[in-house]
Amino acid sequence: MIKVACAKVDDLNLFKAYKLLPETRKQKVNLFRFDKDKKLSAGAYLLLDKLLKEENITHPIFKTQEYGKSYISNYENIYFNLSHSDKLVACAISDKEIGVDIEYNDPEIDLNIAKNYFYNSEYEGIMNSKNPSDEFFKYWVLKESYMKYTGLGFNLDLDSFEIIIKENIKLNNDKNNLKFSLFDVYDYKLAICSKYNVKEYVEYTPKELL
Repeated sequence: MIKVACAKVDDLNLFKAYKLLPETRKQKVNLFRFDKDKKLSAGAYLLLDKLLKEENITHPIFKTQEYGKSYISNYENIYFNLSHSDKLVACAISDKEIGVDIEYNDPEIDLNIAKNYFYNSEYEGIMNSKNPSDEFFKYWVLKESYMKYTGLGFNLDLDSFEIIIKENIKLNNDKNNLKFSLFDVYDYKLAICSKYNVKEYVEYTPKELL
């Protein structure tokens, strides 16, 4: 089982959203100064809550692993991951470990990031493409989805593993038969790393989250 969803939350009613959050999430939202960031944090939780309830998962108890990845302690075989960027939030839930990342496709991105931190073959693929910035974000979200899948996040160096983008996207020297899925969502890239091939995602409106 795997479900992937996203939502634009720039129009989220923050007053209504805040009342639906558990106390722990309210504390997290309160740490942000700007409404934009508050909406992303609240919206990400509400999107997760919606997907969980669709699977009859209620009263989840959230805990955090060593490197910061959250999990549900009272549902042994349910995994989730969250991501947000600019105006969009993304969420994936599954019965197997999962990683998801969404990023705004910024055409002004400094491609030296790839030169300095990516695998050499990845950097070459970016620079040889017709649209280097677009190609950069393909690699970025795919790499970060894997880093989040492992639970290490940025404790895993970006240049310690290689993503190969051909007809099928794969991790070089992969012994776990991981699947990578990549989508264009408006001006964003969305990537999922899991044991499943993801063929589609669901988009919710802000009102549907409340």
